Amino acid sequence: MDGDTLYSIGELARRTGLTVKTIRFYSDRGIVAPTDRSPAGYRLYSIDAVARLDLVRTLRELGLDLPTIRKVVDRELSLPEVAAAHAEALAVQIRVLRLRRAVLTAVAERGSTPEETELMHRLAQLSEDERRRLIGDFLNAVFGGLAAPAFAGVMRSMTPELPDNPEAEQVQAWVELAEISLDPDFRARMRRMAEDQAAEQTRSDMMGPRRDIAAAVRDQAGSALTAGIDPASPQADPIVAAFTAHYAHLLGRPDDVELRRRLATRLESVNDPRRERYLQLLAVVNGWPAPESLGPVFDWSVRALRVRTQQ
Repeated sequence: MDGDTLYSIGELARRTGLTVKTIRFYSDRGIVAPTDRSPAGYRLYSIDAVARLDLVRTLRELGLDLPTIRKVVDRELSLPEVAAAHAEALAVQIRVLRLRRAVLTAVAERGSTPEETELMHRLAQLSEDERRRLIGDFLNAVFGGLAAPAFAGVMRSMTPELPDNPEAEQVQAWVELAEISLDPDFRARMRRMAEDQAAEQTRSDMMGPRRDIAAAVRDQAGSALTAGIDPASPQADPIVAAFTAHYAHLLGRPDDVELRRRLATRLESVNDPRRERYLQLLAVVNGWPAPESLGPVFDWSVRALRVRTQQ
């Protein structure tokens, strides 16, 4: 019977698919000890050695070190406990590799300088608390001190939440988003935009609920864009009049050339491509659906306003 049969190291190699050299290596380290020796002094192994070698091979393929494997096969350590600890260590390694891959991919795609590469590497390695502080500083620079109640929700909706095990694309998006948020000019533009919106919101609250001007323009100009109406054509006149009247009502001012110029400037600010890029990257980081691009709508509106305010 197999249980009573002893195998030479060569026979054991044929049964397990391992090389004689490998089995001798494990045997010398006491991981798979021989059961007996032949009269000539050759090692002999029982059928239990086959099962032990199969387990050793599996654990080695999973990356466990030999001292740990010996303790597992000798039942000095619980295999589930070892597996859990090893899985946790691998998770950390995987996260590090994803970060490195994301940075290297960004460097390759963007042709980054050594200085930009160093910054991307630092941003990718920030802890969760450090990421929150960075974004918190950005959002405070944009919205801090402004009284509009709606901004609390806006700040939450603009906060990236990188998952514990992000995909490479999410890490890459986070790095670019962080870079944008550190841009002083972008912060200043976003602050002016927030101040304009806060002033409009204050006036709107006094008159009762009103849509902000960006939403009003989006609705009106979006329909015109879909219909293929030229912003410089007479067909665009009633559409422009509708959203400029809304803006005049928000500000409590007459709908004149000066107001339309002011609105064009306001929409150009809202239409900053960095703002749209921030929102696109935010969606990637948070795993949200990609936002609709409003650039064409605001481009149409600004052109329509500029055409009608030329001297």
